[in-house]
This record gives sequence, C-alpha cells and structure tokens, in this order.
Amino acid sequence: MAPEKHLTPIFLPDITIVDFNVKTSEFWTKWNFPNCILAIDGKHVLVRSPDNTGSIFFNYKFIAVDVGSFGREGDSGIFLKSTMGKKILDGSFGFPEVKKLPGSTKVLPHVIVGDEAFRLHTNIMKPYTRQASRDDKSKAIFNYRLSRARRVTENAFGLLSQVFRVFYQPINIEPSTCDDLIIVACCLHNML
Repeated sequence: MAPEKHLTPIFLPDITIVDFNVKTSEFWTKWNFPNCILAIDGKHVLVRSPDNTGSIFFNYKFIAVDVGSFGREGDSGIFLKSTMGKKILDGSFGFPEVKKLPGSTKVLPHVIVGDEAFRLHTNIMKPYTRQASRDDKSKAIFNYRLSRARRVTENAFGLLSQVFRVFYQPINIEPSTCDDLIIVACCLHNML
C-alpha cells in the first residue's frame, strides 16, 4: 500500500470532520475576517513533461495546485472540478448556518476566501478589482483584510517549498509518482 494511503487520513483529514466554528473563530481573531472558514489558493508544481504528451503539461495561465491537474488549467477551473468545488456548487459542502457578523445585525453566510483567479460565489469571496478598490476606501480595506486571511495558504505553500526544496525545480519523475510525492509532502508538512 502506498505511503499516502496511511498518511492522508491522519494529516489531511476529510474536510467534513473539520470544526468550522473553530475555523471561523480563528479567522476572526487572527486575521480580522468574519464568517470565514477556509482560504484557497493554487501552487504550480513544475513537472517535466513526459514524452509525447504535447502541451497539456505547460502552464499558460495561472499557477495551480491540484494533484493530477495540468499546468494549463487555472485555479478556478481546477477548484470547480474538484470534489470540494462540486460540493460547494451543489450545496452539499456543509457550510455552518448563516450568522451575524461580529458587532453587527447583518446576517451573512460563511465563506471561503480566494484570490482574483476564483469565481465569486455566495460562499467564495474574492477581492475587488484594483480599480474599484483604488476609488473606494471601504473596498480597499476589505481587500486588505481578505488578503490577510488568504495569507495562510501563501504561508503554507512557502513553508512546504522551503522544507521540500524539490518544489523549486522541475520534477523529473512519472506524473503518477509526482502526485504521490505532492500528497506525501503535504502530509509531512502538516505533521511537522
């Protein structure tokens, strides 16, 4: 049995067992972003293209992380075809009930924060455009807070690459082995 089969249940548990109320509290107290349960982002892992695969391994647009996806696919597309993305779209993800924002009477849904590459959705927040935030101070403040909340994923990817320096260069192994390498590295990162 492959190592990731043993490591994944321990260090990358099923998202359905995560206590989102704890996550909401963490995002509010640490990052000043209310009703947030998760942050999403992408990391492109360079893999040497196997012979006779054409251009499907090249990254033409966005940096993406999805074990098994191709470099030419963008963050939003990869996310929406993922199991988690599909559950969000069909309403079966299991977001906590809507609740009041801290210090307010406004009742809003819980959200996941992402960058401008992700599609706006009832439960996915992304920043305002640069132009819009330049012209409106409240939008600039929102973007700043969203950026702080998103930083958790940037930090995780940065630490992962620092510890496992193989992610700084093109990886010259079979794609399926590379998928296993990425999963195991993520598990070991969470363990450390």
